Amino acid sequence: MKMGEIEDGEADHITADIQGQKCALVCESLHGTTNDKDYGPRMSALFKNPVCKVYRFQTVDSKWMLVREQMAESTLSFTIPKQLITLHIQEDSRRIQELKDLGELSPHWDNLRREVITRYDQVIRSYQENLEELDKLTGPSFKPSCSKAQKYLEFIPINLHTQRMRVTCPRKTDAFYDIITVGAPAAHFQGFKSGGLQRLLGRYENEKKSYSTAYQCIYYSPEQTARARDVLGTLSELQPLIGSLADRLLQAAQQRCAHALRDTLKSLAEKTEQFVHALKDELVKSALLALHAARPGYVSKTQTQTPPLQTRAPQMPSHPGQTVTEPDAVVCNNVAGAQTPTKEEPPPPAGPLERQDSIPHHKEYDEEEWDRVWANVAKSLNCVIALVDKLQEQDNNNQESTPDQALADVITSHNPSEWREQLSPLVASLKECVTEVGDRAQKSMTFVLLQEAVCSIPQGLFLQQRRDVVFSQALSALACGFVMRLYAGLEDKGFLQQLHLVGLVAQFESLLSTYSEEIGMLEDMETGISDLHRVTFRITEAKSDDPADLQPVVSGRRDHYTVEVPLPQQSFQMIPPELREGKPLQVYPVLFNVGINEQQTIAERFGDISLQERINQRNFEILDGYFKTLSDKVPSECLPCFQTQMDVKELLETLGQNVVTKKRKNVEILWLAGTICRRLNGIRFTSCKSAKDRTSMSVTLEQCALLRDEHQLNKDYFIRALDCMRSRLTQGEAAQWDDPEAGSVANHKPASRHFYPIALLLVSSHLLVVWLILSLVFLLAKYQ
Repeated sequence: MKMGEIEDGEADHITADIQGQKCALVCESLHGTTNDKDYGPRMSALFKNPVCKVYRFQTVDSKWMLVREQMAESTLSFTIPKQLITLHIQEDSRRIQELKDLGELSPHWDNLRREVITRYDQVIRSYQENLEELDKLTGPSFKPSCSKAQKYLEFIPINLHTQRMRVTCPRKTDAFYDIITVGAPAAHFQGFKSGGLQRLLGRYENEKKSYSTAYQCIYYSPEQTARARDVLGTLSELQPLIGSLADRLLQAAQQRCAHALRDTLKSLAEKTEQFVHALKDELVKSALLALHAARPGYVSKTQTQTPPLQTRAPQMPSHPGQTVTEPDAVVCNNVAGAQTPTKEEPPPPAGPLERQDSIPHHKEYDEEEWDRVWANVAKSLNCVIALVDKLQEQDNNNQESTPDQALADVITSHNPSEWREQLSPLVASLKECVTEVGDRAQKSMTFVLLQEAVCSIPQGLFLQQRRDVVFSQALSALACGFVMRLYAGLEDKGFLQQLHLVGLVAQFESLLSTYSEEIGMLEDMETGISDLHRVTFRITEAKSDDPADLQPVVSGRRDHYTVEVPLPQQSFQMIPPELREGKPLQVYPVLFNVGINEQQTIAERFGDISLQERINQRNFEILDGYFKTLSDKVPSECLPCFQTQMDVKELLETLGQNVVTKKRKNVEILWLAGTICRRLNGIRFTSCKSAKDRTSMSVTLEQCALLRDEHQLNKDYFIRALDCMRSRLTQGEAAQWDDPEAGSVANHKPASRHFYPIALLLVSSHLLVVWLILSLVFLLAKYQ
């Protein structure tokens, strides 16, 4: 076998003793070029500095298989975090402007606003400094674990690498298996003395009410705060879209194009109804009232001696969709003319009335005003719809009553801009109503977020910064895995069908212990992986094959991000129309953790592993729900075929039993979750603290298990293959562990520090007793 036919790079290490089977390493190429069979030139812009190894192993029928390992760095380690930091700066700058746009506030609220703006300015300056430092970096496309304590690199994932194993067997098509290795997404620079995000966020929510009392602000629950962000996101998306559709409607009216007019009106009605529905929330109304109470002079106004003003129970007086769908609710003056809709008084409130003590009230604020302004959007839309229907009906009647020979003369005799002149006032009224409602809703939701920012003043927005850091590392890994899986499945019609119908599962395997600082890492990682639910992907056509045009692009804000993945033109034409049209693609991240080191032994005997149990049970439910959805929408023929006889449903049942079973270091959970992920066309990730020792042990064991189960690796070769993948033998050298950070072989020194105490204990049994007692005391003190 000529190695030049297999390797693109030079063969710089050839095993001398192949016949003795000391190690089956046939060839190794360090920092070679990317092989077309593995990544291909299309992905060379995203994956750099590959390290390749080729082995041969004997199968059960005494034939030989060829196994090629290729590990590479990903440029996404830096490009994704830099884009996220830029988006954070833009979002926080907008938030400052929105706070300023609230207008004049009473001295108390104005002072709080100033302090919050100062905090945002500090965060922006910090992020700008990080971005400037990252722009200066050159060299490798990954962050080594020795740099995890550097502040300007805190957004960068640790040791993010891609690992692909390609297997060539006689008379069988090649198979390949991908896995992404990355250090645990966590705020390593900030440390874990007070725990991780999961614990810190829980503590913050418990103390939030006391903060709101201390700062004399209004308490809003996490659900209400999230809703406020959703409303702001919807406003920023739909308001300009409605304006654009309204202009297109007038353009179609001027051209008297009935088909374009009808289609544009349909889109305008859909988006306007979504806009109205988004504002159907008692939170918007109550926040408007609270904002009005925060204006100057509110306290000094005379209150009449009347019973306390009551607000309705948390429900809107009427459904905004009802205004659109019920013609009786629309009142227009002469629809054929250019009049605006009249403002009807809303119906009186029905049902029991309740008072929200956290919201200030006073009689001079007209609570019904918001209802009228809000309802006018739907009424204005109905007037537009009614006029368009009337114009089209008149046009159809004219065409039916006119003889064929005179039809052309009648059409040309009409003024082409007549429709536009009649529609313009109603469309302008609709746009004005949308602008007024959008402005009021934006200010009210900004006031809600001001309350949360005020409560965050004691931490200096520390929690949001920590969450940004963790999310950046997690999204970098996810984007890397998604791109790798997408390129690998471009010719798989079943995979592409699954991608646009349901989405992909991304399974994160964690080997962190539930002891000491790794508890904080796991708490950070849990929140970061969970936040990935806010991410969708879109596939776009690249402008060119230039590497810069093939880089994924991130857009959005903290409540939702979209990652656009550009494909070369030839590849883009291969995917289904649904994907070419830019359909949002869902990813379902799941996390399973099983600690495997000696610290986990201590945690299981003397500590608490409830965090690990809760994570595994919660994510099993997500994985099980994904499989049920997949089974309903995608035929089983779309999923890959494996030699394993057990189907996915049985594997899931076994996994469900294992996550509730009390068993120490139950690695069966990780094996089952990984197997299910591969069977479902998912993306595999493996993590530990730094993605080195424990991660490499897990990846190599998984690879050898795949060779045994799927490619009939001879059982006598299993341990040899495992040892070979975990070490490198050259002439005259002993086995050495690979260090992915160094890109070369690193010395693996024996843990001799454990030898001397044991040797000393052999001298006397009394010393053994003393040593055991002192060790127990030390462990108990450390645990406490």
